[in-house]
Amino acid sequence: MLLYERYRLAGHFFSSQFSELITKLEQLRNVPICDPIVQLSVETAALPLISWLSAQTIYPKIYWHGRDRNEDVAAIGSCKTFYFADQVDDNALAQIYQQQRNKTNHQDIRYYGGLAFDRTVECWPEFGCAHFILPRIELRRSGNHVRVLVNLNFENGEPEDEIQSALNAIAMVQKPRPLSPPNKLTLMGRSDLPNFARWKELVEQVTQANFINSTPKVVLSRHSQIDVDDNIDPWTVLACWQGRNPNSFQFGFQFSPERAFISCSPERLYLRRQQELFTEALAGTTVRGLNPEEDNVLAQALLDDIKNSHENQLVRKHIVDVLTPLSQYVGADEQPKIFKLNHIQHLHRAIRAQLKPGVSDFELLRALHPTPAVGGLPREAALNFIRQREGYARGWYAGACGYLNHHESEFSVAIRSALIEPRRINLFAGAGIVAGSDPEAEWQELENKLATVLSILIDF
Repeated sequence: MLLYERYRLAGHFFSSQFSELITKLEQLRNVPICDPIVQLSVETAALPLISWLSAQTIYPKIYWHGRDRNEDVAAIGSCKTFYFADQVDDNALAQIYQQQRNKTNHQDIRYYGGLAFDRTVECWPEFGCAHFILPRIELRRSGNHVRVLVNLNFENGEPEDEIQSALNAIAMVQKPRPLSPPNKLTLMGRSDLPNFARWKELVEQVTQANFINSTPKVVLSRHSQIDVDDNIDPWTVLACWQGRNPNSFQFGFQFSPERAFISCSPERLYLRRQQELFTEALAGTTVRGLNPEEDNVLAQALLDDIKNSHENQLVRKHIVDVLTPLSQYVGADEQPKIFKLNHIQHLHRAIRAQLKPGVSDFELLRALHPTPAVGGLPREAALNFIRQREGYARGWYAGACGYLNHHESEFSVAIRSALIEPRRINLFAGAGIVAGSDPEAEWQELENKLATVLSILIDF
């Protein structure tokens, strides 16, 4: 079998690297397996990871690109899955992950996945309320260095079967193929949930004095279902989206050929390095200008706007409050700065914390997710309003997506996202409703947030 694999891979893009990995797998047959989870790694030449991922036939497919670092990851297959279709208890999930983490001392092991916005309601098929994967094969690029990693799970006590599964995955790896810009599609239909009339009702309900006195912010969102005349390659769309919003998190999860969730989100939930934590308050939005002068005027108007400044300050205060019991120190920017994207710009405050010893990622997820930037304040009152009135299940939209690692974990808030299905793209956008919010202006903000991805697919 091994000789066959070497022959079949001759001339393959990764032929020398895969031969080296096969040798390492072969060597595992002759040594005692000490850890239940094992990772093998070899260096390889640079290549476009999304192009490589698009060409693969193994599912799931995962892509991750951090916002502030010159690193990206493409991964396929799975050797360990944590999947919760229905409600999931955060404490149980934390316990399961801790048990899994204790099965290896390897520092590079990552579990990629996400949590739904609301884990108490029905979630999307395949994605569930929580879904994390240890991939079979990963390509990780850091700067100019690219590695091929193969993960093995020996928990079932059958090392030969697991080694063969890894070999089979290597044998199925396809060469990368160039990605072309997607052809413009014909719009066959569009529906918005809630529609504008219902949206106006909801905004007016939230801004009533009796309601807003007890619940000063609710983030209302809209699901826009866009039907088109052809199927859509999610990875081509993500690559184009990435080019237009380079200062965003870019990620995608495709658990089957039927649907994929992709996002170019500007918002960090948190980055943890050991006990150091980095997060932010990102709330308050305006459009970009047509020239630098107009852009600066719009940015200054956003900084001076009482409604948007109040919204950002609410988010900042909440994050500081929930982090304080978990931290030895919490610091946050007093004044907001402008965070610019392709079509819009936001108010941004950086927040930093030194965590207390023993604080886990799932304690952080429970404390921070969902943030007031996507849910509201107080959290439970806002979430109850959303559950009862918004009219659709958000699924992973406004959820938390990223990876878990012993020494470092990172999650993004999955805004500016799309769920792609056959001949359909489901788009999502939200707006923070506070005192003084205008239904028409907030509706237009939703349209502004969809402009980038729609311009990739459809001629306006």
